[in-house]
Amino acid sequence: MSLRRRRVAVVFRLAIVISVLAGIVLTALGSATLTGLLPYFTIQSNLAVGLFAGYAAWLARQDRPEPPSALKGAVTLYITITGVVYHLVLANPASPFAMPPADRTLGEALGNQFLHTVVPLLAVADWALFDRRGRLRPRYAAWWLAFPLGYLGFALLRGLVVDRYPYPFIDAGELGYAGVAVSAVFFAAAFWLLGLLFVAVDRGLGRRAVAPAAPSTSPDAPSMAHNAASMALNAPSTTSDAARPDATALP
Repeated sequence: MSLRRRRVAVVFRLAIVISVLAGIVLTALGSATLTGLLPYFTIQSNLAVGLFAGYAAWLARQDRPEPPSALKGAVTLYITITGVVYHLVLANPASPFAMPPADRTLGEALGNQFLHTVVPLLAVADWALFDRRGRLRPRYAAWWLAFPLGYLGFALLRGLVVDRYPYPFIDAGELGYAGVAVSAVFFAAAFWLLGLLFVAVDRGLGRRAVAPAAPSTSPDAPSMAHNAASMALNAPSTTSDAARPDATALP
């Protein structure tokens, strides 16, 4: 990565870190407490991408190799899930799992947009612009499901204790465990397909990066070829050189 590119990457990643901190702090200043926010996938995915972005910024600043592409793909997928689920499922009035509009202060509304919109967009842009290409494999899409599935187990176990669930599509009290299982299968399939989309985009960008250069169209090319052919035709034969001991070698 060139010096200029590294500097842009550092700025981009620091913007992610600042956006994560701003989103969490502004949200925590409202009615929610910090400990009350931690059980949400939104907060966990934002913390993950914020820590990763800070580490990646430090590596770029030190001109060290980028973190593993599989790990970066994972955290980018998780923060993308946060943005997509919020806008298409939770904040979408047409969704069966739409949550009623919350009465937020201006600070809380800004924090909500940082966590669900700004950070996901910055993280995806950072992945697209600065990650090494052609390193993701289709099997990673299945591996990346480990955290969302682990989160589902955590949310269900926590719900047994506190009788409260962070999202309506995993609310076993309302849907029952059979209904949660149906939701889980649907979302797992959607997240797997989203992971495959990341792999496909990575491969597409990788092919563009290594595309062969077009043949030279320089106006000097024909004359160079003509000169080379003329030299080959006018070169003395081995027999004549042997017959003339005073013959000099070609330069």
